[in-house]
Amino acid sequence: MFCDGTQAVGKVMVDVQEEGIDLMCLSAHKIYGPKGVGALYVRRKNPRVTLLPQMHGGGHERGLRSGTLNVTGIIGLGKACAIAADEMWDDAEGLSVLRTFLEQSLLDLGNVFVNGSQKHRLPHVTNLAFAGIKADRLIAQLPNIAMAMGSACTSALPEPSHVLKAMGREEYANSSIRFSLGKYTTKEEIETVISELSAVINKMRSEV
Repeated sequence: MFCDGTQAVGKVMVDVQEEGIDLMCLSAHKIYGPKGVGALYVRRKNPRVTLLPQMHGGGHERGLRSGTLNVTGIIGLGKACAIAADEMWDDAEGLSVLRTFLEQSLLDLGNVFVNGSQKHRLPHVTNLAFAGIKADRLIAQLPNIAMAMGSACTSALPEPSHVLKAMGREEYANSSIRFSLGKYTTKEEIETVISELSAVINKMRSEV
C-alpha cells in the first residue's frame, strides 16, 4: 500500500507498521524544513518492496536512483523531523484550540457547515461550506487572507475540489473554503480572519 503522508507526518502520529504502509512519501516544507527535499519510505521486509529505478547512471541509493544528493536539504529534513517529533503534541493541542475558535465563530454566522468528520481529521485544518456564496468571489474580496478552494497541488485549476465531490458534498463544492493554520498562527490573526470574513459574508448575503 502506498500512502501520501505529506500532510500527516509531523502533525499526527504515523506508524507504518500499525497502518500496514509499504511505501510512504513526505515533504520537508510541510514540517518547516527546507523546500525541494522529501523522503520515501520503502518497506524492506514482510513484504520486501522492490522498485524500478526512474533515473539510471551512478547507481546512488543502492541503485534506486542516480544523481548528486542534496545533503544540506537532507540534513534540514532530518532536523525538521526531530523538532516535529518533540513538539508535535503541544503544537497539535494549540492549533486545535485555534481551529475550533475559527470554526465555531464562522459556524455561528448560520448556513455554514463543516465538510468531513469533526473527529477524524488533522488538528490544524478545516474545510467549511458557506451555503449560497461562491467561494471564489468570497476569496477575491479578501486579498489579505490566505485561504483556498482546493489544495495547493491543484491551485492552477479553477475547478472545485474533486475530493468534496467524492465525499458526496458536490452541492457545496463551489461554496467551500479550506483554512490551514500553522504553528506560528496567533489568536489575533484568527480574530482578524473572523472579523473580515464575517463582514464580507454578511455583505454578500445582504446583496442577494
